[in-house]
Amino acid sequence: MVSIFFTIWTYVLGLLLFVKSMSLFPTSPQYLNLQGADVVYYSSFLTHNEASNYFNKLYQDTPWQQDTIKVFGKTHLQPRLTAIYATNNLPYSYSNITMYPHEFTATLHEIKQKVEILVKHTFTTCLLNLYRDGKDSNGWHSDDESSLGKNPTIASVSLGASRVFKFRDKKAKSSVSSIHLEHGSLLLMQGATQHNWQHQLPKTSKFVEPRINLTFRVILG
Repeated sequence: MVSIFFTIWTYVLGLLLFVKSMSLFPTSPQYLNLQGADVVYYSSFLTHNEASNYFNKLYQDTPWQQDTIKVFGKTHLQPRLTAIYATNNLPYSYSNITMYPHEFTATLHEIKQKVEILVKHTFTTCLLNLYRDGKDSNGWHSDDESSLGKNPTIASVSLGASRVFKFRDKKAKSSVSSIHLEHGSLLLMQGATQHNWQHQLPKTSKFVEPRINLTFRVILG
């Protein structure tokens, strides 16, 4: 009798663990139709509760900073807050800004492992962006700095408010594609995406709650 009960309990426990693990492997990836790009969107990378818990933790515990940028010779505050973490202590430079990383926290390391299991790629660095409201944004750019190497893989996790994310063909700039990045989603950009396309998160006049974006990447020494 005890043996039968143990067998049934083992089966049920294994089934529960399997169902829980399914949240790491979204079943319906969306492949974006962008010529010369390799972009995959997972709308349910994290469960709603997981995403909300991570958002609250990161929102409160991250040492956010606001750097200055130069636009047409004038200095402005960057329209978002940022932070960076890395496993190799290498700085990351973009748009005349150099960021020096913190050590990965337990929370970020946990998210990093979930991302790496799904995309089968190991990352060294996570750049966080906090968009406080609809006025915060990120202009047209490509993640094509030399420190990222050729054809970098960028995995972007979204927490908080849904925001519109746009792609623009570098050659045919009238070719623009949009997608809503939802709470708990993951957007994977790889292959020649950064070489052929730019992306942005535009401002919006609508009222939106804060959003945190985590972009995992590899910084080369």
